[in-house]
Amino acid sequence: MNAPERRWPTLLRGRGNVETSDLRHDFTASLVVFLVALPLCVGVAVASGVPAELGLVTGIVGGLLTGLLPGSSLQVSGPAAGLTVLVYEAVQEYGLPLLGVIVLTAGLLQLLMGALRLGRWFRAISVAVVEGMLAGIGLVLIAGQLYSMADTKAPSGGLEKITGLPDMLFDTARSGSAQAAFALGAGTIAVLVLWRRLPAPARIVPAPLAAVALATSASMLLRPPVAKIEVQGLQGAVQPPDVADFGELAGVGLIGTVLAFTLIASAESLFSAAAVDRLHDGQRTDYDKELMAQGAGNTLCGVLGALPMTAVIVRSAANVQAGAKTKASRVLHGVWLLLFAALLPAALGVIPLAALAGVLVHAGCKLIPLAALRQLWRGHRGEALILVVTAVAIVAVSMFEGVLIGLALAVVKTAWDTSHVRVDVIDKGAGPIQAHLTGNATFLRLPKILDALEALPQDRPIEVHMSGLRHLDHACRTSLENWAARHSAEGVEPVRVNARPEPGPAG
Repeated sequence: MNAPERRWPTLLRGRGNVETSDLRHDFTASLVVFLVALPLCVGVAVASGVPAELGLVTGIVGGLLTGLLPGSSLQVSGPAAGLTVLVYEAVQEYGLPLLGVIVLTAGLLQLLMGALRLGRWFRAISVAVVEGMLAGIGLVLIAGQLYSMADTKAPSGGLEKITGLPDMLFDTARSGSAQAAFALGAGTIAVLVLWRRLPAPARIVPAPLAAVALATSASMLLRPPVAKIEVQGLQGAVQPPDVADFGELAGVGLIGTVLAFTLIASAESLFSAAAVDRLHDGQRTDYDKELMAQGAGNTLCGVLGALPMTAVIVRSAANVQAGAKTKASRVLHGVWLLLFAALLPAALGVIPLAALAGVLVHAGCKLIPLAALRQLWRGHRGEALILVVTAVAIVAVSMFEGVLIGLALAVVKTAWDTSHVRVDVIDKGAGPIQAHLTGNATFLRLPKILDALEALPQDRPIEVHMSGLRHLDHACRTSLENWAARHSAEGVEPVRVNARPEPGPAG
């Protein structure tokens, strides 16, 4: 057992002594994470087309349940901007009651994958696909929330959201109320961008909270005609799924949505865990246990009819930077969210929707990996192409299909990169011509192999040596047999194929 483990609180570890300094750091960090999480939980819920309280429910479960479970000790879970687009599409297509079925089933799949020790395999997903997924989500999120900043209903499709922006801006310029709402949203974005340049004492207040608080204060003072958050209370918002709703899982479309939730939520959580591990020197993440912790949280969120959860890098980074030492900080942040939802839910009703839209536009911009794209373009243009195609496919088609297209491209690129083959022709002028094949002969390189063999003279005997091949797939083998049969039919000596290693020189 290492030193950090010995200092974990007895409540959470079941052994060891509580150090006052650790608890003090964890308490302070939990307040910081709570202040960061509060506007994001509400904003993600509103952008997803569900009651604001459901975002708080997911944040509470992420703290009180997932926060207690083993896996990654310092990363924080809750509703994430990365799933906003997918949740919105699911709610629009299937309705809010079926959201619980989708989230619960995705959580059970995560538990199963964790039990089968598949968590580590998510690290094998192409980084370009993940970055492209986040970029596509970011583009759709930005486009959709720009409409919300103007208190305007956004089109349903991702491509329609982007192409409709010029008309939306033109309509906003002609409407006083839309201009007021857009100004609040733009001011929120400005505060988020400029907050880091303020003196350190001022930055004690997290930027999202400060931006929303300032926008809310301006709205209360100036009283512009802008839309506010509708508050129902926790009891009115929570809608557990009925048993009859699970019969909808027989539909192919709903199953595809569940798989998309599972894949994206798991990948985002485990990639976040890897990023958080680089921020601290404490205990490393157990990916399988973390996947099970996320699964347990999503299962409970599904039972409550709430939003899906993932590990969220913004909250996790704030937790580490605030000095958290143990998982007590993330559990306490869930306690503060619960107290706020139980005691002060009416406080949400004064927040302008445009302010939350501004927070999510800023979050969407951070999802677009421009620096990573530039780096990939300089060194790995194939990976950069996968990133761009994945993002464009998500915008143009849908989340699930876009990710599948990205994964397919990554597999094809990997197969192409690993299927190098050489065809060396040796012609001594007399006797048979020798063709030596080395490398991996797959169908992707079949045109190159056939071009080289078909260019050989038709009136000479030929020997094909395949001892240098590490792999020969069925397509190549069949094509080579067909070529040999055609060449042998020309009336010359039949093609000889040597598939065994050639003997070395005599000693």
